[in-house]
Amino acid sequence: MGVFSTHIRVVGALLVREMSARFGSKPGGYVWALLDPAAHIMLMTMIFQAIARSPALGTSFALFFATGYIAFQFYQAMAGYLNAAVKANKALLSYPNVAPIDTIVARFVLQMCTTSMVAFIVLGAIVGTMRVDTNLHWPSILQAVGLACLFGLGVAMVNCVLFLKYPLYEQVFSIVNRPLFLISGVFFLPDSIPAPYRDLVLINPLVHIIMGFRQGFYPEYRAIGLDMDYLYGIAFLTMFVGMLVFSLSRKTLRSE
Repeated sequence: MGVFSTHIRVVGALLVREMSARFGSKPGGYVWALLDPAAHIMLMTMIFQAIARSPALGTSFALFFATGYIAFQFYQAMAGYLNAAVKANKALLSYPNVAPIDTIVARFVLQMCTTSMVAFIVLGAIVGTMRVDTNLHWPSILQAVGLACLFGLGVAMVNCVLFLKYPLYEQVFSIVNRPLFLISGVFFLPDSIPAPYRDLVLINPLVHIIMGFRQGFYPEYRAIGLDMDYLYGIAFLTMFVGMLVFSLSRKTLRSE
């Protein structure tokens, strides 16, 4: 119990430190965290409104792109921010009470709260200004969010180790990870892709996350190809591998 309470205090202190480093003491940092995704969604909405008559789902371009972009961000922002958790707090690991996992937990909590706040404000504003009633299905939304965060956490725990051991891997991962935004269903519905290409797209677990997230906003969306069993399997397998690699590399994380 004493060890657990120590870790809670350490995580709390790291959380305050991360908030100060990321957002600063002025509210401008928090405003930018909101304006950045809002600007992306607005830009995508303007572009596609100019070239298409209606979105692939519903009647609002803004809601369609927001549900895709924000669902993707629950993974992308999580993995991107946690990848450098250990490296950014390297100096603090010289203290025996600070464990590498504490840096991961602190950043995980901060990023989840940040993305959730952004999602609530941006999606709330879009839904609130729509002329038609939107019946949200919260179980689908929360399930997709939870699995996206879990998947991002697992990927980040593996990356924390491999980035330190193999600097070249960090560059390779960045190159491979970059096109995910374009092929994960943010701009399109996988249902509309003809076979066999649809089966290839559905290998990507982020596609299922976005489909599941959108189901919470569009009751009429059938989400053909959505496989929650596959998504759960990938998310928990990634998390298990991440925890295993991270646990076996504790000495490496402190000494590298």
